[in-house]
Amino acid sequence: MKREKTAKRSPTRRKWATSLFLIALVLGAGYVTWLALGAPGLPRVTPDPNSPPPTPKPTRTLRPTRTPRPTRTPKVSATPSEATATTRRKVGIVAGHWQNDSGAVCPDGLEEVSINLDVATRVVAILQYEGYDAELLAEYDDKLPRYRADALVSIHTDSCEIPEASGFKVARLAASSIPEIEDRLVNCLIREYGKTTGLALHKDSITFDMTSYHAFKEIDPKTPGAIIELGFMAADRDLLTEHSYEVAQGIARGIACFFEE
Repeated sequence: MKREKTAKRSPTRRKWATSLFLIALVLGAGYVTWLALGAPGLPRVTPDPNSPPPTPKPTRTLRPTRTPRPTRTPKVSATPSEATATTRRKVGIVAGHWQNDSGAVCPDGLEEVSINLDVATRVVAILQYEGYDAELLAEYDDKLPRYRADALVSIHTDSCEIPEASGFKVARLAASSIPEIEDRLVNCLIREYGKTTGLALHKDSITFDMTSYHAFKEIDPKTPGAIIELGFMAADRDLLTEHSYEVAQGIARGIACFFEE
């Protein structure tokens, strides 16, 4: 019985659904037509000419492009004249007493040769770094006879015999064949060594052994030579043993001064 009653009502419901669909379709079409005609019947809003213009939508700020990394500046090679300006300067540095004897010896056992060799080695290294053709020579080096160079400097140190004595001294061969040139080398060493180390010139103690130093008589007469006593192993010990690089710098600067003047 229930099935028969439900079956009788089904066509009526379908008719209502169809009618509602048709009504909605007609209303929708009418609304679209009304909008297309400009929505007649509604008041039109006229924009106020005095009103500020609408704020424009901000545009997106462009991300700055990445600054290109600068290329490495190519290293400019020195011209042949610049590259060889200092390498043409040959310099011989004698480490006093080296490979011969100990030199002066202090009561506590400090030997002169150890100071001389340390400083001479540093002088050679500094000069080579600056481009000079520098070499280390022993006290009685086989190269010394007729040795030809742009300069030769022999490095020595004064003894501990006078505990209060302080200062350095520089000398050349007394019977020099090129006295003016060697005086210039001596003066440059005095000025630059004193300026660098702070030591005073002990000029009143120049000895015969300095002005008649054997190497000066062995090298070529045209090779400018000088001998320097770095200081006294007693009063100047701290400078000579703890600040040997500054000591070597003073000599190297004196040699450079000689070539520049």
